[in-house]
Amino acid sequence: PRRVNPLSPKNIMVFATGPLTGIRGAPCPGRYAVISKSPKTGAITDSQSGGEWGPYLKFAGFDYIVVRGKSPDPVYLWVHDGEVAIKDADDYWGDDAYGVTDAIKNDTHEEAKILCIGPPGEKESFLSAIMNDKYRAAGRSGLAAVMGSKNLKAIAVHGKRKVPVEDKAGMNKAKKEGIQALQDSDVTKPEGGLNTYGTAVLVNVINENGVFPTRNFQTGVFEDVDNISGETMAGEGPEEFAILEKRTGCWGCQIQCARYTKIKSGPYKGKEGEGPEYETLWSLGADTGVGDLNAVAAANWLCNKYGLDTISTGSTIAFAMEANERGL
Repeated sequence: PRRVNPLSPKNIMVFATGPLTGIRGAPCPGRYAVISKSPKTGAITDSQSGGEWGPYLKFAGFDYIVVRGKSPDPVYLWVHDGEVAIKDADDYWGDDAYGVTDAIKNDTHEEAKILCIGPPGEKESFLSAIMNDKYRAAGRSGLAAVMGSKNLKAIAVHGKRKVPVEDKAGMNKAKKEGIQALQDSDVTKPEGGLNTYGTAVLVNVINENGVFPTRNFQTGVFEDVDNISGETMAGEGPEEFAILEKRTGCWGCQIQCARYTKIKSGPYKGKEGEGPEYETLWSLGADTGVGDLNAVAAANWLCNKYGLDTISTGSTIAFAMEANERGL
């Protein structure tokens, strides 16, 4: 509603899949979206993420979940095999995203997929992110704060139902056309730009065009770009920044643009997980003047752990740095 406070019980949250989500062989079938009124802007907005949570919501028997009102106490939803249960989450309130993901899996099903918020979301921070599958984030627009305002800590999903397809012949035709389009592109084809370097392939491209956000957007060219690029991550740059362990991707996706990384040396040695993605490389890298891929990857790891949007977090830090430099 028009005059509803986004953090009030009257605001509505929708966790939605798309028509192709969970359909094996369809192009990029691992996506889902969160839709609500943003506490940042007061406008209706959506934030999207990939991974496995969206398909498993479908496998549990649901296309979307609508959340209304506010629980008097912390809870999480357990969605499985066509059923929904509201579970007590008081013991998990205050836990980070990594810890609560493991804990709720232990409570529900070892193959359950977990969407959750960390302490920033609980505290209704506009910088907070909704996390799923540990390392994926629906981070934009402060929608984790809306979850926190409803005392909703997490949504766990699991099921083995097949996604029904009405027109199988038409779907098969559309699948082939979609896959062919991906294979015809130098960006999305096997061993193409996204598959080889992930979204970090954009770092050098954007920098060369002079629009790579640097030092709170004061310039569009970062002098240390070679230390945080996708090529460097993949081992084509300074050895200490060769952190790529393996290529991975969303459920059923042909592109496989995600990166699983591990820091091998220095003060952040041992930190591992997915990312950093392109947006994180500029927001926690160039925008704050940090030309150290290990440092950016470690900051990304911390943001994922606590449930912070890397774009808003990095941009806020960059603003504070410039304000300090200007004596404001």
